[in-house]
Order: sequence, then C-alpha cells, then structure tokens
Amino acid sequence: MDDPVDLAIVTEISRDARATLADISGAVGLSVSAVQARLRRLESTGVIAGYRALLDPEAVGTPLSAFIEITPLDPGQPDDAPERLEHLTAIEACHSIAGEASYMLFVRVETPRALEVLIRDIRSAASVNTRTTVVLQTFFEHRPVLPAASTP
Repeated sequence: MDDPVDLAIVTEISRDARATLADISGAVGLSVSAVQARLRRLESTGVIAGYRALLDPEAVGTPLSAFIEITPLDPGQPDDAPERLEHLTAIEACHSIAGEASYMLFVRVETPRALEVLIRDIRSAASVNTRTTVVLQTFFEHRPVLPAASTP
C-alpha cells in the first residue's frame, strides 16, 4: 500500500474498528465522504478483510486456552489436516509452521476435560500426534495489524 492517506486510514481503523467516519476524517485530514469512499475501496479490494467483536473468553465460558502442535502419524499421508479439523469450533486458529510439527493450533475450551476431549478429537479426525502447551496467563493478544510503512 503506497498511498500515505490510505495507510493513515488503515492505521486508524486497525487501532479502533469502531471509530466513526468523523474520527477518522479528523485524524487523516479528509472529509467524511472522502474517508467513506476510501474505506469502501479498501474493503472491496480486501485490504480491510472485515470487522469483528473481541469477546472476553472467560465471560463466554472458554477460559482455558492452549497451543497444540500436530504432526502426521504417517509422513506420506495427504497434507489435509486443516480441512479435517475445520469442523472443530474450539480451534480458533490453525497455522502452518516450520519445524518438526506441521501445524500449530490455538484452541479455547471450557475445562481441562474439554481440552482432553478436543485433543482426542483432533488426533482421530486428522490422524496426527499432538503436543499441547496450556496457556497459564496471556499478557496481550489481538494487537492491531498495522501497515508496515507505519510501524517504527
């Protein structure tokens, strides 16, 4: 993204997705209608992929989070673990990674027992070995994704 005004708009919306058009307009020095037109273009081109509420995991009943590395039982099996695991809604993220494991999953569940059941379901659905690391405390997450040109 080369346009400095677009960079400023994306930076503002990354920091606060609920910012009003007037707030963004004041921050970037454009009219509200110009900001609105640019936001629509940034959305239609996929720069802004969407907006979502960030929920408190404890408040919604999923206080236990963990990282689960998965490795295929048979290295010759098809590399389709993400597709095989997509139906498991406790998996919040699935990342392809370098190293011994093939994927790193981030999961949120209700209890240690629910984590145990989820691990069993992951192993069964994708024919994988797992290595689980339980999160004890999270100091920060959901940081805004800022455009590269605006980071220090």
